Amino acid sequence: MIELELQGNTALVTLSRPPANAFSLEGLRQLRQTIHDLNANAAVRALVITGSGPKFFSAGADLNTFADGDRAKALDMIQAFGAAFEALANSRLVTVAAINGYAMGGGLECALATDIRVAEQHAQLALPEASVGLLPGGTGTQTLPWLVGEAWAKRMILLGERVDAATALRIGLVEEVVDSGKALERALALAERVGSQSPDSVLACKDLIHAARNGVPRAAALAQERERFMGLFNHPNQLEGVNAFLQKRKATWQ
Repeated sequence: MIELELQGNTALVTLSRPPANAFSLEGLRQLRQTIHDLNANAAVRALVITGSGPKFFSAGADLNTFADGDRAKALDMIQAFGAAFEALANSRLVTVAAINGYAMGGGLECALATDIRVAEQHAQLALPEASVGLLPGGTGTQTLPWLVGEAWAKRMILLGERVDAATALRIGLVEEVVDSGKALERALALAERVGSQSPDSVLACKDLIHAARNGVPRAAALAQERERFMGLFNHPNQLEGVNAFLQKRKATWQ
């Protein structure tokens, strides 16, 4: 269900499992492996993820998987959800979700695992798992409150409240709303900007931004910030970046 296309320094991953791009066990494992492979490809700097078709980013899990109460099957699925979305969140790449329609349950959790989210104006976002006796087990209960605050996370998870694109923008769930059919174009344009940044700096900054989310005490994170700053001086990209600026030319990164 994962389609991969390389466009310069950007990898485009399309969730493609009609009619609603729901995740299967195989698809989740494929997504995790794809991210692993892209992390190892130094030529790739950014990742854009979107859904196929005009209506769905992803409807999340295929509920047929859970209909028979098979605990072993459920364990395989929830472990695969967690592994795939943690890999996405922790990727060295700058990741952008182009939310081209409904992002429900695990579909929204996939988008939550990215660094930046762009939604089309007709998009609908929700974590409705409690309405079917389940819970958001693909990092949703942990990531959503970090982005939108506890109260809105409780509205979406405990009450099953669905939000439209305008509301998602207002509460900080997405960073930008665009016209229908334009999310992918905008996401690719944002991803292209990564090429103007030092890869060493981007990696260090992403790690530091995630430090607070991962429970690193502020004093320790501030110490890490200074250490990572000095660590950049061990790489030629620091000299290249500063001198390119002073010489008013475009930097050539290694």
